Amino acid sequence: MTAKLRVAATLALVLLIALCLLWELWLAPLRPGGSFLALKALPLALPLAGIARGQRYTYQWSSLLVLAYLAEGATRAWSDAGLSQQLAVAEMALSAIFFTAAISYARLTRAVA
Repeated sequence: MTAKLRVAATLALVLLIALCLLWELWLAPLRPGGSFLALKALPLALPLAGIARGQRYTYQWSSLLVLAYLAEGATRAWSDAGLSQQLAVAEMALSAIFFTAAISYARLTRAVA
């Protein structure tokens, strides 16, 4: 079960990073030609190695990090229109998938006292 959660968390994180970059550089940037908002993908890259290796502590703190992306997705789904709104919904979905997988993995791998 933990192996499936690791795969789900890693895949959701990689897809979320790709979505952030594609969204802000090519698909629906705030400014034509891309924007510096693409840098929002950088914090997501920090836990990627630890998530892929199954480091429990990384799962714990990155589950809190991804909540900012869930909030951004909700805000932009409410305020944007068109493709940007659809991308915001995808950001919310990927953030929720990662959060659920990360919390479940951390719970299943905790030390039994």
